[in-house]
Amino acid sequence: MFYVGIDLAWGQRQRTGVAVLDAEGHLVHLSSVHSDEEIEDAVAPYVEGPCVVGLDAPLIVTNQTGSRQAEKDLNQDFHRFEAGAHPTNLGKPEMADGPRGARICKRLRLDMDPRSGRERRAIEVYPHPATIVLFNLAKTLKYKDKRGRTLDGLQAELLRLMDLMERLVPPDPTWRALRVQVEDATTKAELGRAEDQVDAVVCAYVALMADRWPTRVTTYGSFEHGYIVTPTLLDTHGAIQQAVAAYAERQPALVRVAADLVVLVTSILDEAGINYLSVAGRAKSVESFAAKAARTVDGVPAYTDPLREIGDQVGVRVITYVHADVAAVAEVLGAQLEVLDDRDLGLETASQGRFGYASRHLQITLDDGDEGQVAQVQVRTVLQHAWAEFEHDIRYKGSVPAEHARDFDRRFTLAAGLLELADQEFTTIRERLRGAAVEEPTGAGDAISPRELAAYLAGQYADAEWSRQDHYGWIAGLLPELGIATLAELGDVLAGVDAETIATRMDYKYPPGAVRRLDDALLAAYGERYVDLTGNAHRVPLLRTRLERMTT
Repeated sequence: MFYVGIDLAWGQRQRTGVAVLDAEGHLVHLSSVHSDEEIEDAVAPYVEGPCVVGLDAPLIVTNQTGSRQAEKDLNQDFHRFEAGAHPTNLGKPEMADGPRGARICKRLRLDMDPRSGRERRAIEVYPHPATIVLFNLAKTLKYKDKRGRTLDGLQAELLRLMDLMERLVPPDPTWRALRVQVEDATTKAELGRAEDQVDAVVCAYVALMADRWPTRVTTYGSFEHGYIVTPTLLDTHGAIQQAVAAYAERQPALVRVAADLVVLVTSILDEAGINYLSVAGRAKSVESFAAKAARTVDGVPAYTDPLREIGDQVGVRVITYVHADVAAVAEVLGAQLEVLDDRDLGLETASQGRFGYASRHLQITLDDGDEGQVAQVQVRTVLQHAWAEFEHDIRYKGSVPAEHARDFDRRFTLAAGLLELADQEFTTIRERLRGAAVEEPTGAGDAISPRELAAYLAGQYADAEWSRQDHYGWIAGLLPELGIATLAELGDVLAGVDAETIATRMDYKYPPGAVRRLDDALLAAYGERYVDLTGNAHRVPLLRTRLERMTT
């Protein structure tokens, strides 16, 4: 089965774009021709057997003046998108010998009845309304040369259409060569030679839709008096555009929500003493929201209510060093935030016997005065993050050549497997280091350095998790305020503290980091004096809550 698209010129002096998709929707032919004979030669190998040919040209015209009923009906739906059809009638000079499209169909012996079940048939299509539906556009893309339009503007709009089409039709070498032609164009004529071929691909895809999903297309008009077939304009289309406008109004507030959520997540993890590499957040940009809201699956919108269904409008990403910390982060956040959904995508991938994307996704609800506002927290290791970012960058930009797709899939899978093994080895290394004897450094100078303190705590709290590097520096800065200048003095203080009693009173739900263990020990040893340190001014209520638990 082949699906042929023909962006037919009115006369044989102008260029006609020709495109062919195979049964899998892959591009197998793309060319620009002129005469009827050249069109027949270009498509002949693909129309000998089962085929649907979509022509952007009138096939059936019976009215002497004005517009066909098909154009009137289509324009009622698509005029607001600037995607209406021009009037077609037999009084136009180009119709002197009848519709050129009908002559092409006769040469190719194709049935032109849109209701026909014959295996070799043709339908009239129109790219502009098709792109409105396929890509949820608010207006047609302005890539056609008209008065007042600049070369740069035409070029940008045509490249955008090509980007969108690559979501539906994998690019082949011919398409990529055409893209280079558009990118390098220095005249409008060069763009014109490319746009007909791009339109032809749209026509071919509409032909595919009409055959594969006939309930997703609408036929305006009739076989008797002329018709146009185009993807059905769903009620959701207008809702999507309204959702984008509504999101644009609320996005500045979400930026603030995202910043507050980063502070909240960071404070929760720091209070828990969990080691992590970074915490970052963002509110989805209006452009990103619009692109996601406009996503389609086989021509059908992926979201019917984007404002409600797109759950990562506010997102925070926590990057950990090793895989064990992913579960610890998810557990502590789950204990202090209201979690609506918790998905371990790495576990889901593994359950299918595959290697690939691995990340823990927590869907949470926020108590920010905006009832119903949700956010997504992604937790992954630094290696999982590297794989995900690279894979997303390559695939999302559509830069994987079709002929290399399977090989790239294998290589991404291989890389995912190797990184999973590396994650396991890093975890093993940390477990073996935990509890290993550490030579106590001999400090020099008037204060304990962060590096000296880290080495000392590795021995003092052998069963503790690592802490963040900056946390060692922070707590080392508190020690001079307590009059502690040497590790020996610190050891004397800790000797008077019952670590087991502290652990029992604090009821740690997960192994705390070494800095958290020292923090609690100093709080137990000095009480209110520790709370009142200048370096603790930002967390006085938190420390008093902890101190109350220790002393009751």
